[in-house]
Amino acid sequence: MAAPFFALTPADNPSMAQAPSLHSLLDEALAQTPDLSRFVLNAVQDAMEGKSQSFLLTDAWRRLRPRFAADLSATLLPLLEASRRGDDPLHRPATSLDTLSLVDETQALKDVAIAHVIHSIEDQSKPELHQLGNFFAALRGTARARQNDNPLRPALFAQALHQALFGIELDAQLRYQLMQVAATPMAKGLHRIYTGLCAELRAAELTSLVSSHAARRQDADTQLRIAEARQRQQAHQPERTQAATLDGLARRVDARNSRPQALDEPRFVPVAAPDMLSRLYDQILADPRLLPPVKASLARLQIAVVRLARSDASLLRKSDHPTWLLLNRVAAHGMAFERSDDAQLQAFLRLMADETQQLVDAPAPSAALFAQALQRVDAHIGQQARQRGERSAGALAGLEREQNRGQWLPLVREQIEVQIGTAALGPRLRHFLQTVWADVIVQAMVKSGHDAPEANAAIDWVDGLLDSLQTPADENQRAALRQRLPLLIAGLRAGCDSIALPESEREPVMQELMQQHGRLLRNQVAPTPPTVVKAPESSHAELLQRLLTDRESQLPEHWAHTRVDRGQLPTVPVQLYAEQDSPAAAAAVQHWLQSLAVGNWYHLFIQSEWMTAQLAWISETGLFLLFVGQNADERHSVTRGALEKLLANGLIAALDDTGVVQRAVDTLMKKLDDER
Repeated sequence: MAAPFFALTPADNPSMAQAPSLHSLLDEALAQTPDLSRFVLNAVQDAMEGKSQSFLLTDAWRRLRPRFAADLSATLLPLLEASRRGDDPLHRPATSLDTLSLVDETQALKDVAIAHVIHSIEDQSKPELHQLGNFFAALRGTARARQNDNPLRPALFAQALHQALFGIELDAQLRYQLMQVAATPMAKGLHRIYTGLCAELRAAELTSLVSSHAARRQDADTQLRIAEARQRQQAHQPERTQAATLDGLARRVDARNSRPQALDEPRFVPVAAPDMLSRLYDQILADPRLLPPVKASLARLQIAVVRLARSDASLLRKSDHPTWLLLNRVAAHGMAFERSDDAQLQAFLRLMADETQQLVDAPAPSAALFAQALQRVDAHIGQQARQRGERSAGALAGLEREQNRGQWLPLVREQIEVQIGTAALGPRLRHFLQTVWADVIVQAMVKSGHDAPEANAAIDWVDGLLDSLQTPADENQRAALRQRLPLLIAGLRAGCDSIALPESEREPVMQELMQQHGRLLRNQVAPTPPTVVKAPESSHAELLQRLLTDRESQLPEHWAHTRVDRGQLPTVPVQLYAEQDSPAAAAAVQHWLQSLAVGNWYHLFIQSEWMTAQLAWISETGLFLLFVGQNADERHSVTRGALEKLLANGLIAALDDTGVVQRAVDTLMKKLDDER
């Protein structure tokens, strides 16, 4: 049975009879909304006047200013009312094949702007947000504070701020820049509200109760993730020390064991290789981010790992040993799940039980056996991910092809010019082929794929038409032409139907074609073909390949403006990816993108909220990707360009970039230092 919404009672605390409640705090926030809106309005105005801005930005703000405060209040009030009713004000309905859309550079720009506002608010009011989060978690009866438990969380106000900027027609970049300017005023205004609400909690003597109710596990996890971000940044530096590697740990142990000991120094016991492996494995199993069944699966693997260490000296020297890669893969995949009874996790653990048993039963364990197990695990995870994204992959492929329609159309028209050349065509028919039939071919390509049978049939129809307009040499050829015409006309009608061409537009072409075929069947001379300009000599396949591979990215310059620092989730070394015109940054981005693999899990800020999602599909061209959340109904398609921008702003990271083994090495290294 779910915990009651109001879990605290007067029995828990004598002052609870007059204590603040969710309704009272939300009522207070609602009452202060107009003042907050006016404060942000005035502060933004001061910021615009105090710093020189571009004419376009100041002009946009001049047009927005008269209605900004009213729009911000009008946007915030329904969100706060929803929170007061106990609803999630930012809840989004599940996507479907009909509603699935692409997260492109414009959407990613909105996400970066909203993330910047959220970070500004969190940075201004960290203690207050922690206290309020714990209080609302206590009201809901949850074991620990979760981000969405706080009905006054920063994301709600960031969303409202962005929506308030739609009072006039604005370019996406100008809206982004206004969000930049308004971030600090919003953070300062909310700090006043948060501080006042926390003062009410202190006055009701609830702070100690709230602090003891919500577990601090999240804080420890945050520190761990911040440390990981720093480790990842150091990992990209050429000066990375030997001590940060598994081999460095082994060398440290060797040096420790061989070092002469002073008489007044406390005795220490040398660490033998088996002991080092045991201690390293203990650290792996102590990782707080692993669910108990995942830890149990890794613990069963220890038997095979210990047996391998007896015959493979490289195990404790090579961080890229298949054994450690397997452990990292199991841990990283297991970290994606919040519940131990998740069906997908259970299926994975059953696979791991079989793989572990094979390794344990092997007469002579070897690195090759672990490598084979890793391949099977990767194949299982990839297949599982593809199945999760299967119902959207077809729709996404269609969306990707739809993006190509405008580029495919001139290419197809060029190819038709090559095909029809100097053929004896009437003016209506020639124009029809160059325009309408090009649309028919492209529609088939968009619907089914550029090399699908439907698209090839539409292309081949042009050759069939041209062949039907050749003058028959004798009666046998005229008879053959009569037999082909019904199928040819049926193809013409089907093509016109595929693009819903009105009857009034297709009938004149049909009449002209029938007249031309009639002359041929009566053995009359065809009209002299018009002079045409020869098109470039390039095959359809070559032109299409050129189009698919040689696209230029038209990305706006605003992406260099923001560095969003997310301490609450794993972050990537932003400065490594965000330097404009830097070959090193470009190479780092490409290297990261090439590491993307179906089945891997990622933290990403997408459509204005953080989510943990599995990469389930990558398009043939690599320009579109599908991410499926922990809830399979949470699915988002992302363009490669948008992904690059999220990466450059620290808004996407692999779920376990560092690896459970590396974290264990770092922890054990520190312990060895402490034992000196």
